[in-house]
Amino acid sequence: MNNKKNIWVIIPAAGIGRRMGSNTPKQYLLLNEQTVIEHTLSVFDLHSSISEIVVAVAKEDEYWAELNIKLSKPLHKVAGGKERCDSVLNALTFLQNKAHADDWILVHDAARPCLRTEDLTFLLEECQSHAVGGILAVPVRDTMKRSVENIIKETVDRENLWHALTPQMFRYKLLKDALELALKKNNVVTDEASAMELAGYQPLLVEGHADNLKITRPEDLALASFFLAQQKGNT
Repeated sequence: MNNKKNIWVIIPAAGIGRRMGSNTPKQYLLLNEQTVIEHTLSVFDLHSSISEIVVAVAKEDEYWAELNIKLSKPLHKVAGGKERCDSVLNALTFLQNKAHADDWILVHDAARPCLRTEDLTFLLEECQSHAVGGILAVPVRDTMKRSVENIIKETVDRENLWHALTPQMFRYKLLKDALELALKKNNVVTDEASAMELAGYQPLLVEGHADNLKITRPEDLALASFFLAQQKGNT
């Protein structure tokens, strides 16, 4: 194995996405004549810094095999897990004989098809010299409320609060060790930064654009379609 610091992309895509109200997992819904996940993959495929891509899909997934995905970069499929962290760890295990300990891992949501190339490039540039790595994020702009059973209990100070986005970028070994530690402690983390924080690290926040939305509800598809058209018009 050489010492080149490759950049590997992991896309956990084993989720069902019940809030979409569809029988089809959200990553396979059509968006401007392509599935959501195909849009997601294309951003990384077209970026010159990316080495290879690993997608983690559910074992019972019937949709992936029907896609005719043709990328210029190597694309690998691994079995997804029960939770996001399980899927990411499966992908990291797949890479253990390919990736160097200090290689960078980018983890990106399958249902975030509107990632801007400029945001991806900015994240790569900002994290390259950082000891830990970081995530794309946007500052909170709205008034934040904490509730109990849909009743407002308090208003939360939004200063220094950020919305965590993806990709999230960390060194291979640090991330794998952090996820294994979280699972060993029965802590099901919802993103990679949480695992790194639990392991005692302080990831970097890299400001991106709010149009890097995660498709969660039916109305998000129309919004994603608008964002993609707007981005295409600005290129």
